[in-house]
Amino acid sequence: MAEYEVIADAEGLEHAASVLAGGTGPVAVDVERASGFRYSQRAYLIQVFRRDAGLFLFDPPPIGDFTALQGAIGGAEWVLHAASQDLPSLRELDLVPASIFDTELASRLLGRERVGLGAVVEETLGIALAKAHSASDWSTRPLPQAWLEYAALDVEHLVDVRDVLAEALEKQGKMQFAVEEFQAVLDRPPKVAREEPWRRLSGLHTVRGRRSLAIARALWVAREEFAQAEDVAPGRLVPDRALVAAVLADPKSKADLARVKEFTGRASRTQLDRWWAAIEAGRATTELPSERGTGGDSLPPPRAWADRNPPADARLKTARPLVEARAAEIDMPVENLLTPELLRRVAWAPPEPVTAASIGEALAELGARPWQIEQTAQVIADAFVGSVQGPSEASETAS
Repeated sequence: MAEYEVIADAEGLEHAASVLAGGTGPVAVDVERASGFRYSQRAYLIQVFRRDAGLFLFDPPPIGDFTALQGAIGGAEWVLHAASQDLPSLRELDLVPASIFDTELASRLLGRERVGLGAVVEETLGIALAKAHSASDWSTRPLPQAWLEYAALDVEHLVDVRDVLAEALEKQGKMQFAVEEFQAVLDRPPKVAREEPWRRLSGLHTVRGRRSLAIARALWVAREEFAQAEDVAPGRLVPDRALVAAVLADPKSKADLARVKEFTGRASRTQLDRWWAAIEAGRATTELPSERGTGGDSLPPPRAWADRNPPADARLKTARPLVEARAAEIDMPVENLLTPELLRRVAWAPPEPVTAASIGEALAELGARPWQIEQTAQVIADAFVGSVQGPSEASETAS
């Protein structure tokens, strides 16, 4: 096994940046985080490879300032696998590519059934990658050599994979699709925080009553604050099921809470005062949450459409199989051709009059890319008109 050295200081970064600047072609980039172990999504290892420069591993926490690396490779195309997962961590360090090539997304557009990195590398290059350390705690120091080898292999072959996939995209006439999708990933704004994130507690559906929900909310907030302060994943302190168990047990005292067997987790007893204070706060608050939540601008589930909005139900049921058929024709998953949410929204409240142009405008406002609109607008328009007219009349009206 090769020995890998991790760069952990400014001097090492400057030297590596100089070498990478002299490399050629795209730059393969990957990030290892400590998801499931740490509260933050910060990068704990960054791997970079470029032809005629080589492979470099960086330790972000001690380096801190990555200005030199950004200056060296920022203008090049970055090759990432599942870029949307890594870009937020990179942006925290002011590492931002000018353009990207996402090997996972490219594989989806090509209709590949297996799109994990190991499967893609094996299918394109015939090289098998071990994925033994994908769920490891990358905040561990020092990092074991076996982990570093795994991390290095994640980028060492990525540029070669990119070239094979790019050729396949060109052959299938999908390169423009990919260019638009890659840019959309790069331009995507950070996720907006949920209005009521505590409602994602696993098992919350078993909690009944607004007062009990208030207690669940208070426990979630207390765990979140403690997890952030300790930089530990919340579930490693007290699992969701344990918080819900505490609510359902309705303990009358701190001692009662301590006796709840299902109230588990490494901080369940060491922070007992914290959890009891949260329960008392939930019981005392006058700001009671609603039973169902705010819901935002979400649509009703499709199973309720027949009663709530019969015309929309007919439109969706007519359009969905046609969009699926179009996805099959061009050999890609339907969610990459057009996400189900976009189809549902335009079916619930279509433009008037329904034409391919008006459907296209509505889809564009919802965030669909030009290539998606070109592939689906006419299909959807025909389906919507056809849901209330005969087939021959529908095709004339929607054109």
